Amino acid sequence: MAKQTVAEQYVDILVRAGVRRMYGVVGDSLNPVVDAIRRNAAIDWIQVRHEETAAFAAGAEAQLTGSLAACAGSCGPGHVHLLNGLYDAHRSMAPVIALASHIPSSEIGTSYFQETHPERLFQECSHYCELISHPQQMPRVLQTAVQHAIGRSGVSVVALPGDIAARPAPERAEEHALVTSRPTVRPGDAEIDRLARMVNEAQRVTLFCGRGCAGAHDEVMAFAELVKAPVGHALRGKEWIQYDNPYDVGMSGLLGYGAAYEATHECDLLILLGTDFPYGAFLPADVRTVQVDVRPEHLGRRSKLDLAVWGDVRETLGCLTPKVRPKTDRRFLDRMLKKHADALEGVVKAYTRRVDKHIPIHPEFVASVLDEEAADDAIFTVDTGMCNVWAARYLSPNGRRRVIGSFTHGSMANALPQAIGAQFLDRRRQVVSMSGDGGFTMLMGDFLTLVQYDLPVKVILFNNSALGMVELEMLVSGLPAYGTGYHNPDFAQIARATGAYGERVEKPKHLRSALRAALRHKGPALLDIVTDPNALSIPPKIKAEMVTGFALSASKMVLEGGVGRMVQMARSNLRNVPRP
Repeated sequence: MAKQTVAEQYVDILVRAGVRRMYGVVGDSLNPVVDAIRRNAAIDWIQVRHEETAAFAAGAEAQLTGSLAACAGSCGPGHVHLLNGLYDAHRSMAPVIALASHIPSSEIGTSYFQETHPERLFQECSHYCELISHPQQMPRVLQTAVQHAIGRSGVSVVALPGDIAARPAPERAEEHALVTSRPTVRPGDAEIDRLARMVNEAQRVTLFCGRGCAGAHDEVMAFAELVKAPVGHALRGKEWIQYDNPYDVGMSGLLGYGAAYEATHECDLLILLGTDFPYGAFLPADVRTVQVDVRPEHLGRRSKLDLAVWGDVRETLGCLTPKVRPKTDRRFLDRMLKKHADALEGVVKAYTRRVDKHIPIHPEFVASVLDEEAADDAIFTVDTGMCNVWAARYLSPNGRRRVIGSFTHGSMANALPQAIGAQFLDRRRQVVSMSGDGGFTMLMGDFLTLVQYDLPVKVILFNNSALGMVELEMLVSGLPAYGTGYHNPDFAQIARATGAYGERVEKPKHLRSALRAALRHKGPALLDIVTDPNALSIPPKIKAEMVTGFALSASKMVLEGGVGRMVQMARSNLRNVPRP
């Protein structure tokens, strides 16, 4: 029986760790690994057009499943292209293992053709990054990389020279059992008791929730009812906490809406649940604050804390709730619910005024109709920039839909590559890429990946011929928009030329039928929607420092647009407020 090579051993270990696909672009130093994948029925090689797409796709797959995903780049420029997508995966806490194949091992350190130093290059965007320079390091280095990626929820990088990959694997190599899931973390009794005392002593409690509330919706709602707390959320917490939430007061941050900002500032105890919310200017400086997070390094790095609680949100609330006395005074909660409803009512007119007749089409109108027409279990991938605004304001979570984007790293061009990773997980589930024209054209070549694999991703292209968010930043800084405009082609014609479905929409009366046709299409589809580049309504008193860096307290009214179906939910919650 032929002896196993290092490349074959590498692939076998990934399969044992649950990896079913490796995204990448082939190249000489990668050939031994790609050939090992070709001969292994348990894993597929997914050929993309750009390695950045490979990393984004793997990151999306890992975010959606919580399991390990993989990507690869050949030596030098190939693995350098992985860098941006790996930064995004790492900052999104997505367990991804990246193979950075390397130049011949005997040439390392000689400025050889395509030489880089991957063990240095990827240090900042990984928990573990090591070079395999001898077959005897396998399988221990790879197993360690897998454990770091899964155990610490982030990226691991293994650099592997092509000549080493082709060599025989060591005999009697030790392969230990792989951990492929994370445990829950329970806080200590002392922290739980102290937190219970703080809650019992407080008169006005507010909960502000992030992505760490995934899987804890029922526990958060039960606790909010117990202590009569308004519940706000960060953008990454929206999909987990906004639905079926009678205590909802909206979202804080530059893209925020409603009364979340007031609720976090007018309470006397703010509890941050599973959020690493980065914008300190939106958080109060004079309110007692508790943070609960499963990552201890996140505790206190955004806000001064009165108590730091290291624990999983669901486990923490499970321990805390029995120790907390029920509150009966709803006045603070009801006042915040009314403020929230009033705030949404105040902006709904800006959206409804002749929006179905406005040409160019209002992007708010597009997002609102998309929200109504998309499947109840759709996965939305969202480009950075104005698409973030429309997703934050118009996509209605329900506990089954998923929304992912480059919400922490803030990279352009993420939506299409992430949609590729999402669709490979389940070809029967609807995947919608909310793409801006700037982001789409940056990695447009990988629309061909959809066609090559017949992935039924629906690209909804918000085509305003501009970098809209950058224009906003310039305008509020008192600068004329410069370098932000695009001369775009008819993207629908491009889609049809590749063999995909393509349609261009320029009039709002055609929008709904066009969306329905694209969403019903069995294969890949692109809807090129010409939208109004002047859709933003900017209040006259906004100052430059309010938007720069997304760090401001008054900017909650910068993007004064509609709020879709959220206003109906706010009205419903307000109707449930007891009347004297």
